[in-house]
Amino acid sequence: MTTEYRPTPLKRVLAFLRNTWRGLTSMRTALVLLFLLALAAMPGALLPQRNLNAAKTDEYIAAHGWWGELLDRTQFFEVYGSVWFSAIYILLMVSLIGCLAPRSFEYAKAMRAKPVITPRKLSRMPHHVSTTTDRTAETVMKDTHELLKGWRRVEREEADGVRSISAERGYLRETGNLVFHFGMLGLIVFFALGKLFGYEGQVIVQADDSQWCNAGILGYDTFNAGLRVDGTDLNPFCIRLKDFEARYTATGQANYYHSNMEYQSGEDLKTGAWKPYGLEVNSPLRTAGDRVYLLNFGYSPKFTVTFPDGTVRTNITPWRPADEPTKLSEGATKIDQPGITDPIERRTRQLAITGLLAPTAFMHGNVLTSSRPEANKPAVAVDIYRGDLGLDAGRGQSIFQIDQSLVEDGRLKKLTRQNLDQGQETVLDDGTKVRFDGVQEWVAIQVSHDPVQGWVLVCAVAMLIGLAGSLLVKRRRVWIRVTPAREGETGTVIEVAGLARTDQAGYGEEFQRISGKLVQGQRGN
Repeated sequence: MTTEYRPTPLKRVLAFLRNTWRGLTSMRTALVLLFLLALAAMPGALLPQRNLNAAKTDEYIAAHGWWGELLDRTQFFEVYGSVWFSAIYILLMVSLIGCLAPRSFEYAKAMRAKPVITPRKLSRMPHHVSTTTDRTAETVMKDTHELLKGWRRVEREEADGVRSISAERGYLRETGNLVFHFGMLGLIVFFALGKLFGYEGQVIVQADDSQWCNAGILGYDTFNAGLRVDGTDLNPFCIRLKDFEARYTATGQANYYHSNMEYQSGEDLKTGAWKPYGLEVNSPLRTAGDRVYLLNFGYSPKFTVTFPDGTVRTNITPWRPADEPTKLSEGATKIDQPGITDPIERRTRQLAITGLLAPTAFMHGNVLTSSRPEANKPAVAVDIYRGDLGLDAGRGQSIFQIDQSLVEDGRLKKLTRQNLDQGQETVLDDGTKVRFDGVQEWVAIQVSHDPVQGWVLVCAVAMLIGLAGSLLVKRRRVWIRVTPAREGETGTVIEVAGLARTDQAGYGEEFQRISGKLVQGQRGN
């Protein structure tokens, strides 16, 4: 009577874990996970992301109803920080490690091993040549060693004085394969570290000798921090933008942006010394471990407001381009009337100048527009409001527009609408004068900090080198058996056989060259 074997629960669990690990660490699983990672990254490119533009994300959700809310709950607006994207990322990293670890051990073992023993019947190999020569066996062996320089080879003694050489070449193919996959693994790891410890921020700086320092996140207009960055320990440096120059083609297409600037970092912050630098597109300033890029430029209208009591206030606020080719811009300049100490009265006397700015103005009917991006003939079409701008509400608001809800409930009232050329002014109902004095240029810069970017480059180069090695190098083997002449016989018998471990294309010519030289008694490659 036989007893049916039933594994214990512990053994079943261990078997399940073992099979799961084998499946996870197979190359097929790694390829599937790599495809899933590329697929999972697509929503990040197609849908607005909350960390890049929260307002646009909220607008998208509101416009798409339940579908937008479902996408929001499933983290499609925070793709790269989502649970499912992180899970695929981690599984891919584990899978690659599980694939590479045993392959690396096998590769190291194979590199230490001697070439395989010469087969008994070389005639069965895909490439085979047999001939008889008048040279002695010692001479043939010496010629063979000279001919196979650069090959991994070993000489062996066989029965009846027969000697053979086993040689292999092309191990760099497997080396390239491993280098490629280790480069991919390093790329994944360092990208993750970059997301943890890197940051990126944008800020607008006036190109009129204005200074900006990387002292904290409050100095940025937008700031995207890594998961391990709290913004309190940024690399300290300062920049000062002296001017800005843009050049255009005849059609108004920009072909040159340049800003003369000065910067200080490290010891310069203690001594107060400034170093000059010409900031251009694709030519970032690299200092204090950060990169400073020139992204764009625009115009800031200059308004001078003279209040009834004679107090003068001049305000220069950046306006954003609404039409990039012509730099037709829109924005809002907000001004507090000075000398008012009562907070309630002050909130009824705040001014807002909103509208359009045309660098090279012309009238299209009754509508102001711009024909070119240069500031050849600046003009503005503005609406002027008075009332409560909501600056004391305790919540942030855009510098480029006013809160329309304040207009709708009457706390902010429109006083006038005017078109003003440079130097023109308008007078409000209480005698306040608003004059348009022209424009100044602002520059949008981006500060990027990625402590592992050098390693990312190294891994990318390693992937290319490894891929080239795995595609171009071919594994091949060659065997030479030399049988000395026996009694009553003349001549030494030479057998040469070859085998391509991978694709045989091209190996036939190499084998014919080797066997031909060996038969003819030539040395060297």
